[in-house]
Amino acid sequence: MWPSPPGRPGSGDDALPWPTSIGAPAPGLTNSILGHMSWITRLASFLRTQAHQILFNTCRCKMLFQKLMEKTGVLVLCAFGFWVFSMHLPTKVQVWQDGSINTPLQSLRMYQEKVQHHTGEIQDLRGNMSQLIAKLQLMEAMSDEEKMAQKIMKMIQGDYIEKPDFALKSIGASIDFEQTSATYNHDKARSYWNWIRLWNYAQPPDVILEPSMTPGNCWAFSGDRGQVTIRLAQKVYLSNLTLQHIPKTISLSGSTDTAPKDVVIYGMEGSPREEVFLGAFQFQPENIIQTFQLQNQPPRTFSSVKVKIASNWGNPRFTCLYRVRVHGSVTTQTEA
Repeated sequence: MWPSPPGRPGSGDDALPWPTSIGAPAPGLTNSILGHMSWITRLASFLRTQAHQILFNTCRCKMLFQKLMEKTGVLVLCAFGFWVFSMHLPTKVQVWQDGSINTPLQSLRMYQEKVQHHTGEIQDLRGNMSQLIAKLQLMEAMSDEEKMAQKIMKMIQGDYIEKPDFALKSIGASIDFEQTSATYNHDKARSYWNWIRLWNYAQPPDVILEPSMTPGNCWAFSGDRGQVTIRLAQKVYLSNLTLQHIPKTISLSGSTDTAPKDVVIYGMEGSPREEVFLGAFQFQPENIIQTFQLQNQPPRTFSSVKVKIASNWGNPRFTCLYRVRVHGSVTTQTEA
C-alpha cells in the first residue's frame, strides 16, 4: 500500500487510490475540475432560469404595455369626446334657454289644435248628415194618411179659386163690428194671474179676412147662430162667395161640428143700410172650400156683405168661421 500523499484529507478504505501510471493527473486536480464544472453547470442553469424569467417577464411587460396603450387610447378618446361635448353643450343649453326651440313646438301645438278643431267639425257634419238621412227615411216611411194630410194642407194654403177676393184685409176690407155678433169668450181661453185678466186668446172677427188657415186660427161666436158684416175694399158687382174650413183630418178635436151649416148672404148699400137677399146655401164640411153663386139680378153694386149663420153641424157652444171670400167685378166710374 502506498502512503497517502501529503495534504490529502483523511485516509482509509474509501480513499481514492493514487494512480500509479505515469502522467495521470493528481486526484486533487480532478476533484477541482469536477467542482468547477458543477459550479459552472449550476451557474449556467441559474443563468438559463434567469434568462427564461427575464424573457417571460419581458413578454408579459409587452402584453401589459399593449393593453395599457389600448386602455390609454380609449381613455384619451373618451376624454376628447367629453371635452368636445363640454365645449358645445353650453351653446345648446343657451339655445334652448333662449327659446328658439319654442317656435317649432308652438307650431306643432297649433297644428294639433287645428286638427282637433277640424275633427270636431267633421264629427258635427257627420251628425247632421245622420239626422238628415233619418229625416229622409222617416219621410219615405210616412203613411198614405199623413201624405194625404200634407196634400190637404198644401191645398188649404194655396188659392185654387182663381177669382179676385174683395174681402181681403190686405187690400182694405174690414169688419163692421156694429153689424157683427160678439166673439165667443170661454174661461179656458183666458189667462189669469192673481185674479187679474191678462189676455184673451180668442181671435177677432177680422181673422176671416186673412189667408192663414191653421187649426184654431178662426173667429168663433156663441151658439149656432150669428152674423158678420164685411166692408169691401170698394163697391163691387157681387157674383160669388166662398167659405173655407179646415178638414177633419187636421182638426184638434177630430170633428167639424163647429163648421157653419145653413148660410144666408145679403148685400148692403145706402144709408140707412139696405139689405138685399143674394142667396141661401148649405156648407158641407167634407168639401173644405166651397164657392156659391149669388143671385145678383139685375146686377148692382154693394159696398158691404152680411153673412148670416142659421145653424152649424152640431156644436151647441160655438161656431167657427175660418175664411170668407167675396168675388165680383169692379164698378165703372159711370156706375159709381
